[in-house]
Amino acid sequence: MFFKFILGLLICLIRVDSLCEKELLRSIEWVGGPFDFETSAMKSLLTSSDKYINKNIISSRGQIFEDSAILAFPRFKCGNPATLVKLSLKWKGCTPLLEPFPCWSSQEINNCKSLQSVVDVFIDPLGVCWVLDAGIINTLESSVRTCAPKVVAFNLKTGRQLKSLDPTGLVEKTSRLQYLIVEYTDGGEPYVFVVDASTASILVFDVIHDKSMRVVLPKEAATGCSQKDVLYAAVVQKEDGFNYLLFTYLCGLRMFAIRTDILRSGSLSGNVVDLGLKPGKIVILGTDFGSAIFFRYEGKDEVFRWDSNDHFKKNKFISVYKSKPGFLVSQVMPDIKRQKMRVLESNFPDFLQGTVGCGAVQQINIIGETKS
Repeated sequence: MFFKFILGLLICLIRVDSLCEKELLRSIEWVGGPFDFETSAMKSLLTSSDKYINKNIISSRGQIFEDSAILAFPRFKCGNPATLVKLSLKWKGCTPLLEPFPCWSSQEINNCKSLQSVVDVFIDPLGVCWVLDAGIINTLESSVRTCAPKVVAFNLKTGRQLKSLDPTGLVEKTSRLQYLIVEYTDGGEPYVFVVDASTASILVFDVIHDKSMRVVLPKEAATGCSQKDVLYAAVVQKEDGFNYLLFTYLCGLRMFAIRTDILRSGSLSGNVVDLGLKPGKIVILGTDFGSAIFFRYEGKDEVFRWDSNDHFKKNKFISVYKSKPGFLVSQVMPDIKRQKMRVLESNFPDFLQGTVGCGAVQQINIIGETKS
């Protein structure tokens, strides 16, 4: 009798756990920036002083950590009170609340110890959140440099700041820092790669030994560009046992790769691999932390997957997701805990044109799942 009771209890617990996991796989949607303000008075004060303008807020990059999404909200326009937030995948109710990460005081504009405008996020295998702070706000209005750019690392469990990297000696006035990648050597030492589109270079940071350098990419990377635009980059793990950094300009004609161990040495001469001609302007959206790259074509709503162990040919590109009309994916994010791939998407074209009404619609969805 007791055994039957225990068995029944275990079955109930399994069913409840299964239902909870199913809840975590649903579509998540919010409009603008529904922040978790400390008090209603705080929200009123920020609103009345134009420091909180809901229609001016949108997320463009993010990563999944356990049961949360860590999202970058670049300060494209005035009125964004928080540029790095945490969103719980367990939220219940109509609208999820955005919690500034690690706290409200870390979001203060003109305080160079705080975050100014986070443009990219990377979560490493140790649960460390690395963020790229461009130091420039209101980039879609009248750009203002409030602080020098920086890379900051936070412990995701505690919110404690672990490291701050200063690229000042590696950048120029025209530099445009766009993407951030972190990898660990076989010996467990972290290296940070930051993409500088304007100077066609990769900033390499040896975190443990506090060293850094700027590695200039070959001029062929910009072939086809009348003006350097977005420089996309991603790291993949290939079956030969090496990690490769793939890179391409949006305007560029070709895709390139370089082994990361060679990149860390600072010598690219003769080691950059031309993967081939692109069939169109490609927007790299992320990886599966393995050999697969996810991308879409500029302005197009269909997401493709390419296994970097295969030849870079159009017939090797597999369609895996399609946004609804008016939406574009800005990031593909591995959800390691649930062995799923998620997308961050929004009506970003409307946001650019200023036609979002009360706010931009943003969603986190699962690749391969029916939206609910």
